[in-house]
Amino acid sequence: MEKVVSGIRSTGNLHLGNYFGALKNFIKMQDDADCLFFIADYHSLTTHPDPTQLNGNVRNVLSEYLGAGLSPEKSTIFIQSDMPEVAELYLLLNMHAYIGELERTSSFKDKVRQHSENVNAGLLTYPVLMAADILIHRATQVPVGKDQEQHLEMTRQYARRFNSKYGVEFFPEPVAYNFGSELVKVPGLDGSGKMGKSTGNGVYLVDSDADIRKKVMKAVTDGGPTEKNSTPPEAIENLFTIMSLVSTPEILSQFRGAYADCSIRYGDFKKQIAEDMVTTVAPIRERIFEVRSNEKYLSEVAAHGAQKARQSAQATVSAVREIMGIKRF
Repeated sequence: MEKVVSGIRSTGNLHLGNYFGALKNFIKMQDDADCLFFIADYHSLTTHPDPTQLNGNVRNVLSEYLGAGLSPEKSTIFIQSDMPEVAELYLLLNMHAYIGELERTSSFKDKVRQHSENVNAGLLTYPVLMAADILIHRATQVPVGKDQEQHLEMTRQYARRFNSKYGVEFFPEPVAYNFGSELVKVPGLDGSGKMGKSTGNGVYLVDSDADIRKKVMKAVTDGGPTEKNSTPPEAIENLFTIMSLVSTPEILSQFRGAYADCSIRYGDFKKQIAEDMVTTVAPIRERIFEVRSNEKYLSEVAAHGAQKARQSAQATVSAVREIMGIKRF
């Protein structure tokens, strides 16, 4: 069975783009692979988050993923900082990472341009910590987006470099987990681009019914089609894409037909999307709040996940220390 590792951001709420994009695939993946999902609170420290809010953010993210369908019975779900072994492997891998290659990573150069006042060492060595997250479980596959492909290639490079340096075949070279056509790109409500937190164009799994309706009714549209069987502009096609995720095929076909014969009424179109979106989100939101209110369950999930994750982590770090010549007297 393949071993799959994926990190989960430790800030912000899940939106429909997260849910219909990677998360639904993660949920399916649990039945076919040995999955480890972790909440990456160490990674978030590069931006110096408010220490009074960090734990609450982690708790909220954990409850959202559990409420949305990740299962602690099927997968190993843990918090990154509950596994101190990853910090040690991060240190050991840093001895095989070079300044020049780290400075050339696209994400580091982007962050330097955006936040020149906070170019810290953690930001520079972010790819090494990501490599430690993956290699510590000797994972074979990693679900990554386009923005993380370079980091995954660096992880493969560190695995090769370590194996070559010490004449071993210890670390596998993990490959990208390819969802193929199953990976859905959910557009935002602002007429272009994908749904995302930074752009403020998303519907979140914890949004109220009223908030969902309000957001959808503000979605960008145009003056409507003037020629039959014309191709919808991007903003309208985005709404059809969202409708395809939350509505029945019959409803989608009905509104596609109305657009084709120029009889579509955008108010009715958006009301239908909003109601179907409410129907989709409401039961998930209910489960999220139920999980979030159960402190005992959240603590048990985190503790159980950390215990399971540390088994493979301790074995890996112990072997790496031995290979590198670090031995106790």
